[in-house]
Amino acid sequence: MKFSENPSKRKELIIKLVVSLVIAAAAGTIKRSIFASVLWFIGTIIILSVYSIMKVKLEKYNRIKKMENAFPDFLQLMASNLRAGMPTDHALLMSARKEFDPLDKEIIKLGKELMTGRDIESAMFDMGQRSHSQKIQKTINLIVSGLKSGGNIAVLLEETASNARERYFVQKKAASNVLMYVIFVFAAITVGAPGLFGLSTVLVEVLTNVLSTIPEVQTSASLPFTLSRIEISSSFIIYFSMAFLIAIDIIGSLVLGLVTKGEEKEGAKYILPVVSVSLGIFFAVRFILLKYFAEFFNV
Repeated sequence: MKFSENPSKRKELIIKLVVSLVIAAAAGTIKRSIFASVLWFIGTIIILSVYSIMKVKLEKYNRIKKMENAFPDFLQLMASNLRAGMPTDHALLMSARKEFDPLDKEIIKLGKELMTGRDIESAMFDMGQRSHSQKIQKTINLIVSGLKSGGNIAVLLEETASNARERYFVQKKAASNVLMYVIFVFAAITVGAPGLFGLSTVLVEVLTNVLSTIPEVQTSASLPFTLSRIEISSSFIIYFSMAFLIAIDIIGSLVLGLVTKGEEKEGAKYILPVVSVSLGIFFAVRFILLKYFAEFFNV
């Protein structure tokens, strides 16, 4: 489908442009700079585009995970229908329950293909390809291999469903064993790093104000160190810290997904909450420390 024929994509692009223009106009008005407005416009477009791509990929990944979780129950139900004496195509269609969504749509499509006379091996293989799930494809390959060797389809489905459930429980047990690592990583990226960066930015502001009040003294003595004005602005330090924190949060979220679920993609859903908590703690630490040092220094 072409972009011009897809109203949802057109609407999404219009929303991105409007939001970017509003933010860019506000930033340009505050900074009183056209260059700042252009930078904010480009940056907002990039951030919204990345968010849209991640949202689409995450929805696709969640769909695959739902299908993988429902697949063992589908195999068990189909095996029960076959043992009850139903034909293969009827057993498939009767196994398409709403609670298996979105797998139920693929099951119905597979059953219709079998009713039109297609062989079960190629139809199941195509179903695995459409699911875009490696686990489902491998499971179907095992079932097809068993059918080619003359195995009973009901027994094959029951054993495959039992093995899939056992593998799922092993994964859950492994995830519980690494809970301490998850807590440590989460605490490091949401509390430790923001706290240290918040302290660093406040110290830079304090030293800048303190050194600016020290008068210049001409002396011929050679000292191992000299006190001079800090040329780096505090705003640059703040922006640098925020960019570094966001990068750490993204990497840390992917690590959390890898540790807990075995795949980096699982950590994509943690990125937004982790970044929000991390930046919130960063600004909270800055606010508290600035309030404290304001009593002693003109910060």
